[in-house]
Amino acid sequence: MVTEDESLLDDLLRLCAAAGTVPAVAHGGSARAAGWETAPLVIVGEDCVHRLWGTGRRAGVVLIGRDTQDARVLQQAVEIGAERVLGLPDGESWLVDRIADAVEGDRRPALTVGVLGGRGGAGASTLACALAVTAARQGYRTILIDADPLGGGLDVLLGGEREKGLRWPAFAESRGRVGGGALAESLPQLHSLRVLSWDRGDSVTIPPPAMRAVMSAARRRGGVVVVDLPRHLDEAVSEALSQIDVGLLLVPAELRATVAARRIAVPARAALRDLRVVVRETPGPGLPETEPARLLSLPLVGTVPWDPHLVDSLARGAPPGAHAREPLARFCTEFWGRVLVGAEGAAGAAGAAQSRSEDGEGVVS
Repeated sequence: MVTEDESLLDDLLRLCAAAGTVPAVAHGGSARAAGWETAPLVIVGEDCVHRLWGTGRRAGVVLIGRDTQDARVLQQAVEIGAERVLGLPDGESWLVDRIADAVEGDRRPALTVGVLGGRGGAGASTLACALAVTAARQGYRTILIDADPLGGGLDVLLGGEREKGLRWPAFAESRGRVGGGALAESLPQLHSLRVLSWDRGDSVTIPPPAMRAVMSAARRRGGVVVVDLPRHLDEAVSEALSQIDVGLLLVPAELRATVAARRIAVPARAALRDLRVVVRETPGPGLPETEPARLLSLPLVGTVPWDPHLVDSLARGAPPGAHAREPLARFCTEFWGRVLVGAEGAAGAAGAAQSRSEDGEGVVS
């Protein structure tokens, strides 16, 4: 930031704090010496435009002026190559977003997968956890979001209910922009992934603006986001669905389960660009593997084999998908292999490959 106007400086410091960053302030002297060439964003007050003469052009310069329609201010913007002339307080919301974008870098949105149960007890939460665990094990920066307030908490399923970190009630008042990095750092870290779950309190609602803000922040962080969705589609769930790239409808290989799944599939398909069926084998006689998908008129991803040892494994404290050779983990690994490779170069997929993050979570390079 380049300004000697104390009032403007106070405003800009406040906006930077809202965006989750502390800026470098160039006090006197040359702006070049203060990081003109290396900073991802330069915010210049009109009182200090003269300090930029002779510094050369660069991208990412915003000029703050008292009167954005003043011909003199517009001429100054042209002279320094500013991408935008902004007035405060009218431009505060845009500037906070621009600062946050500069801080978080040019990262592609996360590939976001939502999991729905075709009927109660289908195992959607188990599948969501297994997908997140296997994605993290393969080195992808991963966030698991529990969007089902009545599901008992994914942190419990992962054995981390006592881990420190924020849960959903802490984000109930979230509006607008939430920093992706700040969101992840505030959440419990379990099995090399970040988890947003529920506490043990009485709150069972997610305001739609909070869901929108949290989902957007998680996606901006890049990598992979997995969302465990409830079977009742309210306004908050609709917000989540609008930001999901691939929806998986988990349907046990039973006629009754398939009939029940249709009630979920119809509204979900209206909100999702890409909804697919995952069939779960049952211990007894059931429908052929391809039949639920055919009856629902949805593409089939594959079948999760019946695993009689899964319940015992969970009871021993092993998270779903923890053992790479078990049927559920193999299914998830094969799914990521197809979906992530198939999405290379598409928006939301290439950003899954990033350098190792500061909080120690593994990511591919």
